Amino acid sequence: MPMITASGSPTPMHGREFDVVLWGATGATGRRAAHHLARRSEECGIRLAIGGRNQSKLETVRAELPGSGTNIPILVGDSLDAAFMASMTAQTRVVVSTVGPFALYGSELVAACARNGTHYCDLTAEPQWMRAMIDAHEQMAQNTGARIVHACGHDSIPSDLGVQFLQEIALSRHGTCCKRVTTRVTRMKGGFSGGTAASFLNAMHLRETDPEFDRLSVDPYALCPEGMRQGPDGPDRMMPVEVTWDADLHAWTKPYFMGPMNSKVVRRSNAIMGYPYGRDFRYQETALTRGGFGGWWAALRYAIFGRALLIAMAIPVTRGMLKRHVLPKSGEGPSKEVRETGSYEIMQVGELPDGTILKLRITGQGDPGVRSTTLMLTEAALCLAEDEAKLPVGGGFWTPAAAMGKLLRNRVTAHAGLFFEVVEDGRR
Repeated sequence: MPMITASGSPTPMHGREFDVVLWGATGATGRRAAHHLARRSEECGIRLAIGGRNQSKLETVRAELPGSGTNIPILVGDSLDAAFMASMTAQTRVVVSTVGPFALYGSELVAACARNGTHYCDLTAEPQWMRAMIDAHEQMAQNTGARIVHACGHDSIPSDLGVQFLQEIALSRHGTCCKRVTTRVTRMKGGFSGGTAASFLNAMHLRETDPEFDRLSVDPYALCPEGMRQGPDGPDRMMPVEVTWDADLHAWTKPYFMGPMNSKVVRRSNAIMGYPYGRDFRYQETALTRGGFGGWWAALRYAIFGRALLIAMAIPVTRGMLKRHVLPKSGEGPSKEVRETGSYEIMQVGELPDGTILKLRITGQGDPGVRSTTLMLTEAALCLAEDEAKLPVGGGFWTPAAAMGKLLRNRVTAHAGLFFEVVEDGRR
């Protein structure tokens, strides 16, 4: 087993036993990730291991893996065991984690990856935890060469890579970037996993105990580096009771509960890449209904329901009832039929300084919360492993667009059922 030297320097990457370790392989998302990674690793010749805290559950997952996946190694340990995390991360080049809530179970793993120079990706949508990890370990990751990439699932790869692609099109066709991009979720069919529910429940608990929670939640530039937290965008509010008219798509918009998270990631990408979109770049993300009174009323109903649900989640008594009787439990996820038949569509609209409008359609195959997100996550892990020498950045905390960009976009298009299509270029 590769060891850390007395000085704290990690062993060289080429001396490690594994290329990728999937941590958390027994949950709803982890099981799907294990299947995709086993198949893709066999195609690519990647040395894979799966890990978690329950030996028997891991063996059950391994027994169901395709091809030679039934022979891959198993690593058993606890997410809160710092010594185990140090040992595990010293054995592999990349760790991909599905163990949430990450604020509860992810911190020791990120710390160990940063210390050992081990690349890391996850599917967190917890900006407060991301901010804490960046503040605690950014310098160490830079020193060791560890590339740490949060938000590599449905949140926030489509939004982040989509904006980057749209800006590349704007620059190539018009010589300048869009001053404004809006993302509208136009269709989403899928389920809800227990891990996502647990993360949301934990966020509601943190809101009661952390005085900084609300401030970070509404700060649109909360994930940007210090000194780069200013810009033209207003507060990020999760479920405001408001609807707006989208003149570009001719329909009413409604709140999208993951919009604030994705928006923070897109703005961080712009900042850490050196403001390629401009310092006055504006970004907004919501969902779309349709035109007319019916569209307005549908959007308003959704906004009112969303706010009511948020209030219910914030009250301990009603939160407990929702947890016991409504929300999926840890390890649970949508049925196979829902996973396979789910889909989604996202429209991104960019406006250039001269008023020219660009439109990009992003479509995804499979349930967005489990199937699509695991395909994107595992392709991000393989990108960190296989394309290491091609990545444009060194060690540190990065976003999907900043760390992997076009390399990852090509991978998710080829292997994760995600497609990017420019559908319009002209004036409003």
